Amino acid sequence: MKLSTRLTKIAEQIPTGSRLADIGSDHALLPVFAMRKGMITEAIAGEVNVGPRDAAQRQVNEAGLKEKINVRLGNGLAVIQPGEVDVVTIAGMGGVLIVSILSEGLDKLEGVQRLILQPNVGEENVRRWLLEHNWYLSHEQILEEDGRIYEILTADRLPDAVEMNQQLYKGITLTSHSETNQAHDYDVDRDSLLRFGPYLIQEGSSIFQYKWSQEIHKLEKVAASTGKSENEEAQAKSAVFRQQLQTVKEVLLCLQKDKL
Repeated sequence: MKLSTRLTKIAEQIPTGSRLADIGSDHALLPVFAMRKGMITEAIAGEVNVGPRDAAQRQVNEAGLKEKINVRLGNGLAVIQPGEVDVVTIAGMGGVLIVSILSEGLDKLEGVQRLILQPNVGEENVRRWLLEHNWYLSHEQILEEDGRIYEILTADRLPDAVEMNQQLYKGITLTSHSETNQAHDYDVDRDSLLRFGPYLIQEGSSIFQYKWSQEIHKLEKVAASTGKSENEEAQAKSAVFRQQLQTVKEVLLCLQKDKL
């Protein structure tokens, strides 16, 4: 079985010997792959609708793994019991939906030591939820596949997560130098780190820069559109978008000059 690059990167974050719950399992591709590679000892593949559940069951049956991978029908984390798994993966959904799944199934996370989350959009929502619920964001990845950009967030349950999160999101200063060796500094606060990703912003990869350069175009359009209205609420929203736009431009300026 060959996984997509996105799912392969997710699989790489699963600790060997784990008991896995894959929520929204998409034909159970990830659990089957992880089981065949000897990465996990057992798995639950959860689907909220009958059709996808049946497709996942067929995949598991064809792989000869129905004794190891339990395909279940249910909404979000309702498919697992507290203490039943060590690792939960949720991929290919919006960040708001992932947060909703985690919040509604909070009691089901008892015993879970790692969350591997891949929101298609709204990554900031997921990081904020992890921070507020004392999960430590231990790793971030950004990749492009088939013309789409994905971020994979790995979070661990740690006894000193509160202190580690304070350190992770305490704010940073980006420093770059132009061709004339003139320094340019920009302070990045906690909210910006939640938006950009504390690891991704410091790596400043070409994919990261491309993603946020595209975001500039979107923010410019929205800010211009809301700014045309004389409504106070619209004007306030326009100001917020313009501030976000300025932040993105400053970050990219630092990262691009740093590469000179």
